[in-house]
Amino acid sequence: MENNTNKRKLTTASGRPYAEHENTQSVGSRGPLLLQDFILHEKMAHFNRERIPERVVHAKGTGAYGTFTVTHDITKYTKAKIFGKIGNTCKTFLRFSTVGGEKGSADSERDPRGFALKFYTEDGNWDLVGNNTPIFFIKDPKKFSDFIHTQKRDPRTNLKSPTMVWDFWSLNPESLHQVVILMSDRGTPYSYRHMDGFGSHTYSFINSENERVWVKFHFKTQQGIKNFTGPEADAMRTQDMDHSQRDLVEAIDRGDFPKWNVKIQVMTEAESKTFRWNPFDLTKIWPHAEFPLIDVGVLELNQIPKNYFAHVEQAAFAPSNTIDGVGYSPDKMLQGRILSYADAHRYRLGVNYEQIPVNSCPFLVANYHRDGQMRIDDNGNDDPNYYPNSFGDVIPDESYKEPAWELDSNVADWYDRNAGPGDNDHYTQPGDLYRKVLSPEDKVNLVNNIVGSMSGITGPRKEQIINLQLCHFFRADIQLGMAIAKGLGVDIDQAMVSKH
Repeated sequence: MENNTNKRKLTTASGRPYAEHENTQSVGSRGPLLLQDFILHEKMAHFNRERIPERVVHAKGTGAYGTFTVTHDITKYTKAKIFGKIGNTCKTFLRFSTVGGEKGSADSERDPRGFALKFYTEDGNWDLVGNNTPIFFIKDPKKFSDFIHTQKRDPRTNLKSPTMVWDFWSLNPESLHQVVILMSDRGTPYSYRHMDGFGSHTYSFINSENERVWVKFHFKTQQGIKNFTGPEADAMRTQDMDHSQRDLVEAIDRGDFPKWNVKIQVMTEAESKTFRWNPFDLTKIWPHAEFPLIDVGVLELNQIPKNYFAHVEQAAFAPSNTIDGVGYSPDKMLQGRILSYADAHRYRLGVNYEQIPVNSCPFLVANYHRDGQMRIDDNGNDDPNYYPNSFGDVIPDESYKEPAWELDSNVADWYDRNAGPGDNDHYTQPGDLYRKVLSPEDKVNLVNNIVGSMSGITGPRKEQIINLQLCHFFRADIQLGMAIAKGLGVDIDQAMVSKH
């Protein structure tokens, strides 16, 4: 007989042990079921609610805990305690994801990859929410929902639509830089371990003298960059739709802990005023030759969560979560995400989502938030739930106050009527990427991927969409435009006429 001495008792959610887990109480062996069998109700009611709303974007992903270690001194830029001295360590949680696909989609889809990192610091949780690319398709958050709609499904056919995708891109030339990256082999990373990560947005550092600089974050994989070609990615979709998830779990389980070198770029406020592009434009990079990478530390992933749902699915990252010494910037997309990310989590997980263990700050949290669904702590006990008050001990600390921003304008408008030519230069950087960064093989694959995708454009506006998008490719690089036009069977002379 099996020894059950050391095994846990099966209980209801309230803790009551019970024995009949598989059979419902009935009137006789063949009779109707009894309403009083609350175990049946509890099991089915919970089962009906097991699926929380899927993330609108970044639905498919995986995650792991790890450690960030400071290896270089950057205290002249920031007073953040995490960077206070070489050797400091901090627990982290990193979630990788695809952006546009549903939860059941393939890991090898052509798509940007999310790179969302949570630092559990003594000054609160710091979320650095980025991608595997240093830029994005748009630079104004008002366009975000429209863009994502094009990456999802056609409202009539419920199918993915190259026509929707390229129609939007052709009408938004600011997307060209990211389109070139996406359509290159960088758009199909071999695995999460073999890709770089980026904070993407421009943030700010504030030092102990209350001096501000602008900063971008880079995570350079120590495993080496490794990508699928388009055909290889297509093949992997038929072999293993969860390839990247499996690769990460198996690597960490065997002790092959992936690592990234953490680096930053720094731009002074004075430099930002004379930079030829808007330094807060998410569709632009800061050239490394002008703003070289500065070493900061090493990020290592070393623990797969014991339960995927509890940790990965309920993980919530928000750019609004910064810490003392790390701040925002006038980056319009960052400003929009400060609002939208936390709002999405409150909808998907509940207003108290930051009390879920994976999101919970391990250090002291004190505020005047009370009540709401899923409040799982002491709800402030009998402390005052208002401020100012004469009884409690939770007060603002003026030492954490950030320096004021000096704004460049006192005119509020829906766009900058006096924008310089660099603000609307959507072609130099993607052209430089094609000419100076991609290898000959990369260029061939890029053209083939673009041709393959644009060949799916259909409908009465097909020719218009193709010609307009070709104009953007020609403006970025004449050879790139010619190669794509040829691949699509478009008359090159006519395409050149359209360009002008």
